[in-house]
Amino acid sequence: MTTDTTTQEIRGVLIQVEGAHLLLPNATISEVLSYSTPEPVDNAPDWLLGRLRWRGWQVPLVSFSRLSGTAEEHGGLGSKVIILKALGGNPKFPYFALLTQGFPRLVTVSRDRLAFDAEEQSGLPEAVQASVTLNEDLAWLPDLARLETMIGEALRAAA
Repeated sequence: MTTDTTTQEIRGVLIQVEGAHLLLPNATISEVLSYSTPEPVDNAPDWLLGRLRWRGWQVPLVSFSRLSGTAEEHGGLGSKVIILKALGGNPKFPYFALLTQGFPRLVTVSRDRLAFDAEEQSGLPEAVQASVTLNEDLAWLPDLARLETMIGEALRAAA
């Protein structure tokens, strides 16, 4: 039996952050919330906005725009928070959150709709593993493992 790999599709979400779009697998998202001011974390980098209380957890909130250097993103009216499942397996750190501009957009990702341009890969910000085009939308594929490591290091250094 042969499989036509060009017809394989996954569900993804395009997330608008200030200055960029992020493309993530839909399965990584736990919930979308309205923005509320996080509890600050002393001595944290400016991209770590603080911690939010969510379902009994203290979830670190990240401004990906600040982390990537694309914009000085601040939460406010119309901002959303996306709770993501951490992939690192740390039972003390099962979730983290990203500040976004509006609701994520559900998309279908298939090989024939996703373009990877090798020339666009140089000079990518930290925690971005690739730049892609999905249909007509330019987006970054975040390196979620690297992002989790950076959050953990920032929280340990701030403690």
